[in-house]
Amino acid sequence: MPGGRLTQQDREGIAEGLAEGLTYTEIALRLDRPLSTVTREVSRNGGPDGYRAEQAQQATQDRARRRRPERRTSPDSGQAQGRDPDAVQQLEERFTAVMIGTGLSRMTARVLATLYLTDSGSLSAAELVERLNVSPASVSKAIAQLEQQELLRRERDSRHRRERYVIDADAWFRGWTASARQNAALADFAHAGADTLGAASPAGARLNDIGDFFQHVGQAMLQAAEQWRQDRTAPRTAEELRLP
Repeated sequence: MPGGRLTQQDREGIAEGLAEGLTYTEIALRLDRPLSTVTREVSRNGGPDGYRAEQAQQATQDRARRRRPERRTSPDSGQAQGRDPDAVQQLEERFTAVMIGTGLSRMTARVLATLYLTDSGSLSAAELVERLNVSPASVSKAIAQLEQQELLRRERDSRHRRERYVIDADAWFRGWTASARQNAALADFAHAGADTLGAASPAGARLNDIGDFFQHVGQAMLQAAEQWRQDRTAPRTAEELRLP
Protein backbone atom coordinates (compact mmCIF):
# COMPACT_ATOMS: atom_id res chain seq x y z
CA MET A 1 0.00 0.00 0.00
CA PRO A 2 2.16 2.91 -1.27
CA GLY A 3 1.50 6.03 0.79
CA GLY A 4 0.36 4.09 3.89
CA ARG A 5 2.44 3.68 7.01
CA LEU A 6 5.52 1.51 6.89
CA THR A 7 5.08 -1.95 8.35
CA GLN A 8 7.55 -4.15 10.17
CA GLN A 9 8.01 -6.07 6.91
CA ASP A 10 8.75 -2.83 5.05
CA ARG A 11 11.38 -1.91 7.60
CA GLU A 12 12.99 -5.33 7.31
CA GLY A 13 13.06 -4.81 3.54
CA ILE A 14 14.79 -1.46 4.01
CA ALA A 15 17.38 -3.02 6.31
CA GLU A 16 18.01 -5.81 3.80
CA GLY A 17 18.38 -3.34 0.96
CA LEU A 18 20.88 -1.25 2.90
CA ALA A 19 22.85 -4.37 3.76
CA GLU A 20 22.97 -5.24 0.05
CA GLY A 21 24.29 -1.79 -0.77
CA LEU A 22 21.19 -0.68 -2.66
CA THR A 23 20.44 3.01 -3.13
CA TYR A 24 17.36 4.61 -1.54
CA THR A 25 15.78 4.73 -4.99
CA GLU A 26 16.32 1.00 -5.54
CA ILE A 27 14.91 0.20 -2.10
CA ALA A 28 11.86 2.40 -2.72
CA LEU A 29 11.19 0.65 -6.05
CA ARG A 30 11.56 -2.78 -4.45
CA LEU A 31 9.05 -1.89 -1.71
CA ASP A 32 6.78 0.13 -4.02
CA ARG A 33 7.12 3.08 -1.68
CA PRO A 34 7.84 6.79 -2.32
CA LEU A 35 11.53 7.65 -2.27
CA SER A 36 10.85 10.38 0.32
CA THR A 37 9.32 7.80 2.67
CA VAL A 38 12.40 5.58 2.55
CA THR A 39 14.79 8.51 2.88
CA ARG A 40 12.94 9.93 5.88
CA GLU A 41 12.65 6.52 7.54
CA VAL A 42 16.38 5.85 7.33
CA SER A 43 17.50 9.36 8.29
CA ARG A 44 15.36 9.43 11.44
CA ASN A 45 16.45 5.97 12.57
CA GLY A 46 20.23 5.91 12.62
CA GLY A 47 21.13 6.58 8.99
CA PRO A 48 22.29 3.99 6.43
CA ASP A 49 24.99 2.60 8.72
CA GLY A 50 22.94 2.43 11.90
CA TYR A 51 19.47 1.50 10.64
CA ARG A 52 17.90 -1.50 12.38
CA ALA A 53 14.38 -2.66 11.47
CA GLU A 54 13.29 -3.71 14.97
CA GLN A 55 14.63 -0.54 16.57
CA ALA A 56 12.94 1.62 13.94
CA GLN A 57 9.62 -0.17 14.47
CA GLN A 58 9.87 0.28 18.25
CA ALA A 59 10.78 3.95 17.90
CA THR A 60 7.73 4.54 15.69
CA GLN A 61 5.45 2.85 18.20
CA ASP A 62 6.96 4.89 21.03
CA ARG A 63 6.39 8.14 19.14
CA ALA A 64 2.79 7.16 18.45
CA ARG A 65 2.17 6.46 22.14
CA ARG A 66 3.64 9.80 23.15
CA ARG A 67 1.55 11.72 20.67
CA ARG A 68 -1.85 10.12 21.12
CA PRO A 69 -2.58 11.42 24.64
CA GLU A 70 -1.68 14.92 23.52
CA ARG A 71 -4.07 14.74 20.60
CA ARG A 72 -6.90 13.51 22.79
CA THR A 73 -6.59 16.36 25.26
CA SER A 74 -5.18 19.32 23.35
CA PRO A 75 -7.82 21.78 22.13
CA ASP A 76 -5.48 22.69 19.28
CA SER A 77 -5.12 19.13 18.06
CA GLY A 78 -8.08 19.46 15.73
CA GLN A 79 -9.75 16.29 16.96
CA ALA A 80 -12.64 18.46 18.08
CA GLN A 81 -12.88 19.51 14.44
CA GLY A 82 -13.38 15.91 13.40
CA ARG A 83 -9.82 15.41 12.16
CA ASP A 84 -8.20 12.01 12.06
CA PRO A 85 -5.21 12.08 14.48
CA ASP A 86 -3.27 9.61 12.34
CA ALA A 87 -3.86 11.70 9.22
CA VAL A 88 -2.72 14.82 11.08
CA GLN A 89 0.43 13.02 12.20
CA GLN A 90 1.21 11.94 8.64
CA LEU A 91 0.60 15.49 7.44
CA GLU A 92 3.03 16.77 10.07
CA GLU A 93 5.67 14.28 8.94
CA ARG A 94 5.22 15.20 5.28
CA PHE A 95 5.34 18.93 6.12
CA THR A 96 8.57 18.35 8.04
CA ALA A 97 10.10 16.41 5.14
CA VAL A 98 9.21 19.18 2.67
CA MET A 99 10.79 21.81 4.90
CA ILE A 100 13.94 19.71 5.29
CA GLY A 101 14.09 19.63 1.50
CA THR A 102 14.25 23.45 1.47
CA GLY A 103 17.40 23.38 3.59
CA LEU A 104 16.07 23.60 7.15
CA SER A 105 17.50 21.33 9.81
CA ARG A 106 15.19 18.56 10.99
CA MET A 107 14.44 20.16 14.35
CA THR A 108 13.79 23.57 12.78
CA ALA A 109 11.46 21.94 10.26
CA ARG A 110 9.59 20.14 13.05
CA VAL A 111 9.10 23.38 15.00
CA LEU A 112 7.83 25.18 11.89
CA ALA A 113 5.46 22.34 11.00
CA THR A 114 4.11 22.19 14.55
CA LEU A 115 3.37 25.91 14.57
CA TYR A 116 1.69 25.83 11.18
CA LEU A 117 -0.51 22.86 12.01
CA THR A 118 -1.62 24.35 15.33
CA ASP A 119 -4.93 26.18 14.92
CA SER A 120 -3.79 29.06 17.12
CA GLY A 121 -0.55 29.43 15.16
CA SER A 122 1.07 30.34 18.46
CA LEU A 123 3.01 28.28 21.01
CA SER A 124 5.42 28.99 23.84
CA ALA A 125 8.84 27.40 24.12
CA ALA A 126 7.58 25.14 26.91
CA GLU A 127 4.66 23.99 24.77
CA LEU A 128 6.97 23.20 21.87
CA VAL A 129 9.26 21.22 24.17
CA GLU A 130 6.31 19.20 25.45
CA ARG A 131 4.76 18.57 22.03
CA LEU A 132 7.99 17.57 20.33
CA ASN A 133 9.49 15.78 23.35
CA VAL A 134 12.85 17.50 22.90
CA SER A 135 15.15 19.65 25.00
CA PRO A 136 14.62 23.41 25.51
CA ALA A 137 18.01 24.00 23.90
CA SER A 138 16.88 22.24 20.71
CA VAL A 139 13.77 24.40 20.50
CA SER A 140 15.76 27.56 21.21
CA LYS A 141 18.21 26.80 18.40
CA ALA A 142 15.37 26.08 15.96
CA ILE A 143 13.56 29.29 16.92
CA ALA A 144 16.74 31.29 16.31
CA GLN A 145 17.05 29.90 12.79
CA LEU A 146 13.40 30.65 12.00
CA GLU A 147 13.74 34.18 13.36
CA GLN A 148 16.83 34.72 11.24
CA GLN A 149 14.78 33.84 8.17
CA GLU A 150 11.86 35.92 9.49
CA LEU A 151 9.47 32.96 9.32
CA LEU A 152 7.96 33.69 12.73
CA ARG A 153 7.69 36.48 15.26
CA ARG A 154 7.71 36.76 19.03
CA GLU A 155 4.71 37.94 21.00
CA ARG A 156 4.64 38.69 24.70
CA ASP A 157 1.98 36.84 26.68
CA SER A 158 1.36 39.26 29.54
CA ARG A 159 -1.00 36.89 31.34
CA HIS A 160 1.62 34.15 31.72
CA ARG A 161 4.72 36.39 31.56
CA ARG A 162 6.31 34.43 28.77
CA GLU A 163 6.97 34.78 25.07
CA ARG A 164 5.02 32.98 22.40
CA TYR A 165 6.19 32.24 18.90
CA VAL A 166 3.67 33.16 16.26
CA ILE A 167 3.04 32.17 12.67
CA ASP A 168 0.87 34.75 10.91
CA ALA A 169 -0.40 35.39 7.40
CA ASP A 170 2.67 37.47 6.50
CA ALA A 171 5.26 34.93 7.67
CA TRP A 172 6.20 33.71 4.21
CA PHE A 173 6.05 37.26 2.84
CA ARG A 174 8.68 38.31 5.38
CA GLY A 175 10.75 35.18 4.73
CA TRP A 176 10.55 35.70 0.98
CA THR A 177 11.62 39.35 1.16
CA ALA A 178 14.45 38.42 3.54
CA SER A 179 15.65 35.91 0.95
CA ALA A 180 15.40 38.60 -1.74
CA ARG A 181 17.61 40.88 0.36
CA GLN A 182 20.15 38.06 0.68
CA ASN A 183 20.17 37.71 -3.10
CA ALA A 184 20.76 41.45 -3.42
CA ALA A 185 23.70 41.20 -1.02
CA LEU A 186 25.15 38.32 -3.06
CA ALA A 187 24.76 40.37 -6.23
CA ASP A 188 26.61 43.33 -4.71
CA PHE A 189 29.40 41.07 -3.48
CA ALA A 190 29.78 39.34 -6.85
CA HIS A 191 29.85 42.59 -8.80
CA ALA A 192 32.44 44.04 -6.41
CA GLY A 193 34.50 40.86 -6.78
CA ALA A 194 34.32 41.15 -10.55
CA ASP A 195 35.68 44.71 -10.33
CA THR A 196 38.54 43.51 -8.13
CA LEU A 197 39.49 40.65 -10.45
CA GLY A 198 38.87 42.58 -13.63
CA ALA A 199 35.73 42.09 -15.70
CA ALA A 200 37.80 40.93 -18.70
CA SER A 201 39.35 38.02 -16.79
CA PRO A 202 37.62 34.62 -16.76
CA ALA A 203 37.10 34.73 -12.98
CA GLY A 204 35.88 38.33 -13.11
CA ALA A 205 33.44 37.53 -15.91
CA ARG A 206 32.16 34.55 -13.95
CA LEU A 207 31.51 36.67 -10.86
CA ASN A 208 29.87 39.36 -12.96
CA ASP A 209 27.47 36.80 -14.42
CA ILE A 210 26.67 35.54 -10.92
CA GLY A 211 26.02 39.10 -9.78
CA ASP A 212 23.69 39.76 -12.72
CA PHE A 213 21.78 36.55 -11.95
CA PHE A 214 21.24 37.29 -8.25
CA GLN A 215 20.36 40.89 -8.98
CA HIS A 216 17.71 39.81 -11.47
CA VAL A 217 16.30 37.11 -9.18
CA GLY A 218 16.26 39.40 -6.14
CA GLN A 219 14.38 42.13 -8.00
CA ALA A 220 11.89 39.62 -9.42
CA MET A 221 11.27 38.18 -5.94
CA LEU A 222 10.56 41.61 -4.47
CA GLN A 223 8.22 42.48 -7.34
CA ALA A 224 6.36 39.19 -6.97
CA ALA A 225 6.03 39.66 -3.20
CA GLU A 226 4.72 43.20 -3.58
CA GLN A 227 2.23 42.10 -6.24
CA TRP A 228 1.00 39.35 -3.91
CA ARG A 229 0.51 41.86 -1.11
CA GLN A 230 -1.40 44.24 -3.36
CA ASP A 231 -3.63 41.46 -4.66
CA ARG A 232 -4.24 40.22 -1.12
CA THR A 233 -5.23 43.60 0.28
CA ALA A 234 -7.20 44.83 -2.75
CA PRO A 235 -10.97 45.09 -2.24
CA ARG A 236 -12.77 42.08 -3.64
CA THR A 237 -15.59 42.34 -6.12
CA ALA A 238 -19.09 41.09 -5.40
CA GLU A 239 -18.47 38.19 -7.74
CA GLU A 240 -15.29 37.23 -5.89
CA LEU A 241 -17.15 37.34 -2.60
CA ARG A 242 -19.93 35.26 -4.19
CA LEU A 243 -22.54 37.80 -3.27
CA PRO A 244 -25.95 37.72 -5.01
